[in-house]
Amino acid sequence: MKSFLLRCVFLWATLQRSCMQISVPAAVLNCCEGDILLLLDSSGSVANYEFSRLLLFAAELLRPFSLGRGHVRVALLQVGTEPHLEFSLDVHSSQESLQKALRSVVQLQGDTNTEAALRVTQRLLTKTEDNVPKVLLWLTDGVQPGDVDEPMSELKAQGVSVLVVSTVHGNFQVLQRVVTPPLKSHLYSVDMDSIDIITEDLREAIIKIIRAERLRVVHLTSHSAVLQWRPVLSADCSYYELWYSSKTDREIRRTLSGDSSKVELTNLQPETTYTASLRPETNLGLFNTLSVNFTTLPDVLSPAVVSLSDSGPRQIRVSWGPLQPTRVQRYTVEYGAIPSGRVHTVTLHSQKNSTLLTGLEPNTQYLVTVSALHVDGKERAMSVRACTQEAALPALTDLQLAPVERQEVEELHVAWKAYQEGLKGYWVTWETDNFHRSSSKPPISTVYLPPTSRSTRLAHPAPNGRVCVSPIYSWGRGDGICCTAKTHTDSSQWD
Repeated sequence: MKSFLLRCVFLWATLQRSCMQISVPAAVLNCCEGDILLLLDSSGSVANYEFSRLLLFAAELLRPFSLGRGHVRVALLQVGTEPHLEFSLDVHSSQESLQKALRSVVQLQGDTNTEAALRVTQRLLTKTEDNVPKVLLWLTDGVQPGDVDEPMSELKAQGVSVLVVSTVHGNFQVLQRVVTPPLKSHLYSVDMDSIDIITEDLREAIIKIIRAERLRVVHLTSHSAVLQWRPVLSADCSYYELWYSSKTDREIRRTLSGDSSKVELTNLQPETTYTASLRPETNLGLFNTLSVNFTTLPDVLSPAVVSLSDSGPRQIRVSWGPLQPTRVQRYTVEYGAIPSGRVHTVTLHSQKNSTLLTGLEPNTQYLVTVSALHVDGKERAMSVRACTQEAALPALTDLQLAPVERQEVEELHVAWKAYQEGLKGYWVTWETDNFHRSSSKPPISTVYLPPTSRSTRLAHPAPNGRVCVSPIYSWGRGDGICCTAKTHTDSSQWD
């Protein structure tokens, strides 16, 4: 029995260690959003060995972070006789790029002109429009730093957090004055050979400053809201507890997986203020509860928008929205000429959001009303005025037909004159002789021709058959001209 209990304890400890190995890297990778400026002492008072160790320390310190806008941006400014900006905040968006840049940094030597470097720091950290936390990490030997109290105070007054890592021979009194409290986690004085022991503590101090603990509303309607946050947990060993409510609704609670970063809240009330809270739950440590307040949009009942298109002399297309098939039983479109024309009615299914009104009078103003009968019995209507276009002048004149003598197939030559611009083409129809004698009417053949056409040949025309040519406009087919073909002669006549 004792052996069994020991195995259970060992298994539990192994699972806990496994959870820690999974969760911690994910938390660091996705936890933060902010700007970090490394102020690196590159003067002659820093030995080459110390300078190399500081660079390696900085590389390891920053390695777990995700880089780029929306995550962590890093800049490196070297302190020498003149400050040298090695790279600015927007240069590196990947760890591979940052690590390569840190390995290639060359020491400046010269004097320790920290005051000049801090003036550059102010421009880099306080002149940006991004409303994100700012961190100045000063890596120095602390030897004769100069009069840095005033510029450091200005940086802190503008919201910049100042952290310092110094070698043991630094001017500790000056460093204590410039560091942002608490000193215990923001000021480190270490021997270069032992600098690695502070990596995790300093990284955690930076994370506390730039952790993106924000619950945001990224999409909002009258009945729903989408909340988004930066993930800080893993799926295997943690979860999120979410709850939300309004003054009139009861509290609703949901449990979300640890790898979640977004959730949609549905069935909300229109024009109502809600409070939503999110708490990460894990046995690896405590996280703050995130909260956000939002007010849903006013309810939108269809039709909220009615638009017109495809207008012609005898037709208009009416469209409306939003489409709400689950909330609307049917739509009714009523239209009539203004001021006292006959009113026509069209009833449509709830999944329809447009209809084409035809048979209208040219150059006439119509009142069009779209009504929606909702499932709750309410009815909503919206009206617009619509004008049909003027009737197009006849585009075609002088239609001529003439037979074409051929032994194999009888053909008819059709020619016409057109003078109106804006045509999209021509529609030619004719009666053919390819039909059974028992049929009461000859079949009809059709062909579409481009707007540049002025003639064509028709095969198998029926004796005394009808031939029609109609102009095509953007809104549809216009009035055409028809003739009766007199085959086997050199003449044609108008019908």
